[in-house]
Amino acid sequence: MADIVQVLPDSVANQIAAGEVIQRPASVVKEMVENAVDANATEIKVILKDAGKTSIQIVDNGTGMTDTDARLAFERHSTSKIKNAEDLFAIKTMGFRGEALASIAAIAHVEMKTRTKGDEIGTYIRIEGSKVISQEPAQCPVGSNFTVKNLFFNVPARRKFLKKDSTELNHIIKEFQRIALAYTHIKLSLYHNENVLFHLPEENYGKRILSVFGSKMKDNLIPLETNTNIVKVFGYVGLPQKAKKRYGEQFFFVNNRFMRSPYLHKAIMECYDNLVRPGNVPVYFIYLEIPPGSIDVNIHPTKTEVKFEDQQAVWQVLHASVREALGKHNIAPSIDFDQDGNIGIPTPTRKREVQTPRIEVDPTYNPFENNKSTEQFDSANAGKSKKNSDFLNWEELYDTFENKENQPTLKFESAAGKENKMEREEFSNTEGNRFFQYKYKYILTPVKSGLMLIHQQRCHVKILYEYFLANRKKESNIVQKRLYPEEIELNPADFAVFQDIYEDVKKTGFQIELKDNRIVEIHGVPAETDFTNVKTLMEDFLARYDTLKNSDISSHEGIALSLARAAAISSGTPLTYEEMRELVDKLFACSTPNYTPEGQKIISLIKLEEIEKLF
Repeated sequence: MADIVQVLPDSVANQIAAGEVIQRPASVVKEMVENAVDANATEIKVILKDAGKTSIQIVDNGTGMTDTDARLAFERHSTSKIKNAEDLFAIKTMGFRGEALASIAAIAHVEMKTRTKGDEIGTYIRIEGSKVISQEPAQCPVGSNFTVKNLFFNVPARRKFLKKDSTELNHIIKEFQRIALAYTHIKLSLYHNENVLFHLPEENYGKRILSVFGSKMKDNLIPLETNTNIVKVFGYVGLPQKAKKRYGEQFFFVNNRFMRSPYLHKAIMECYDNLVRPGNVPVYFIYLEIPPGSIDVNIHPTKTEVKFEDQQAVWQVLHASVREALGKHNIAPSIDFDQDGNIGIPTPTRKREVQTPRIEVDPTYNPFENNKSTEQFDSANAGKSKKNSDFLNWEELYDTFENKENQPTLKFESAAGKENKMEREEFSNTEGNRFFQYKYKYILTPVKSGLMLIHQQRCHVKILYEYFLANRKKESNIVQKRLYPEEIELNPADFAVFQDIYEDVKKTGFQIELKDNRIVEIHGVPAETDFTNVKTLMEDFLARYDTLKNSDISSHEGIALSLARAAAISSGTPLTYEEMRELVDKLFACSTPNYTPEGQKIISLIKLEEIEKLF
């Protein structure tokens, strides 16, 4: 039998390694910028073309490399940071330069210019698919200049599955943000197709957060800081009332390395228990400093997962730190162990006579009588009360048990009134259906075969979805002009996405202009809609579109669905009879009224036979 085991060529092995480390253009940006950070750069520029599919250029002013190091840096298992196995358990740097460069060079065309401070001339290297095309002296500034072109040129299957430019750019921006938030002492810039997305100066953590996410974040941050012998915790958490349904503004850093940790996320969410609406999540920027020997960062190829030696202790410290921060801002109760002075507990003295505590009672109070005054009385007026009229019709209390003021409800009726109700329903059915709202969530209406239940929120989503799609096909739409244009400042990631879908959003009926400094100016909204808070609508729309843009639906369908979800009435909204009738009429005017665009059920029918079986 012939031998079948063989050693793979380096080029193939590098491509396999690249499949684990380099998943998309954002992975290249992450690895290359981290290398620049480890090279002690104080200024790093990232220049992109076509969201990195055509070109990614990373320029830094770090230490640079000699001609020998420059060549060895592209070999597998080459690194300047690890000398022996023990070093793996005390890693303070971001990555191993050789591992990333070897993987990138295996699947792209790479050019590098680099020079150290002690050399008068630098080195130029060009590699294509792990093959060195040329290496020669070159004149260049101190530092390194990498250009990665034609990513996945020799792996067409991987390139074919790359998403559209806006999606890939969004992933790059997220990786860039993570590094920018960790290394605030480094000047960072990001350019895309000659447009400046970020230009961040050297600054502190708070200012860097505002530079990355916009000045609107300023009023949403609560500082926290706790220093223990286990871990040091500092950073910022968000106000509960500003919590959103959108994930993406939650950051953990351990020793300036971004990490994901559902376990520690739970510690923060428990602090916000009963402070935020179900499904909403607050923003937070948490920095942990811990001895390198107490963590393991090598449990995942991208090093975004970290294992702690004593994660339960870290959980407890983080939980206490967040609760203390919320408590100091009168958001959540906390115990202040650092308060000065004594608690005001009275102590007996010889000159002071100790008296037995007394409780003042009303001796005339009778719980079985309803004719006593409910007004507060003092000891001087004990026994004196006013006569009130008898409290009649006490059964009506139960009618308003779950009611809200001035909102329609379904009430229980006495047996004597049921026949009248049935007669009224029969009478109303001869001229049209009657509508009732149950739990401010469902619309009930009697039909010939039984009782129809309509989910009001899904119903409105369906109506708005088809309305926005219909607007897209029109040459011009009727627009409700705003009295004053409303300006919305977006963060760079949202603004990059919005630029890509700008024209499609306008086709739905919005009158919008893009301004400098990531400003979106709203001049008008679609007719037949009532958007009282356009800013909240746009933020909610972008958050929902962010979750849909990677799905299989088309861009315009994703926009219509995201807008419909953001603008639809929510469960718990009271509706008038006319509003219910209008909703139902518009629902049955839709092409498929039974289901939402995602396939969720809108209408359920309880047949008369099923109702009769209950009795």
